[in-house]
Amino acid sequence: MRPVVNLRHVEANSVSLEDELTPEELDIEMKDPLIRINEALEYQIEVEQMDKALLASGTLRLTLDCDCARCLKPFDYSLDLAPWTCHIPLEGEDKAAVVNDCVDLTTYVREDIVLAFPQRPLCEPDCKGLPGVPPAAELGASKDAPLASNPWAELNKLKLK
Repeated sequence: MRPVVNLRHVEANSVSLEDELTPEELDIEMKDPLIRINEALEYQIEVEQMDKALLASGTLRLTLDCDCARCLKPFDYSLDLAPWTCHIPLEGEDKAAVVNDCVDLTTYVREDIVLAFPQRPLCEPDCKGLPGVPPAAELGASKDAPLASNPWAELNKLKLK
């Protein structure tokens, strides 16, 4: 169920929200073929009003189905945003959409989840890649080839005065 907070309820006291968001409710357009969302996101959020804004804080947990970028082995990646905090303005240019005195926090949850996705999912930090395939560092260089020069060294040779 979507995390929706009623502004009238939050005026008096903070509101606690705890439930799950299905992959369909999250509605994340997946552009990386190595990452898939097949399980629900679990959330525990406390929302309080601050002047002309809401402050949401709590935890977001999601398990991603990933394929390793080096060896293509499938693995689970635990995305755990704890603590999670979000400032939601109620006035101004970036104000939240208010429908029937309610604010849906799904957009804010979605944004932070996507930002926390692994950029290059690896099954293990020291994954060697596919068996029989040399590591990427070895593909373009032979053992006898000299190391590439440092580009900063070339800049240091410049005489600016």
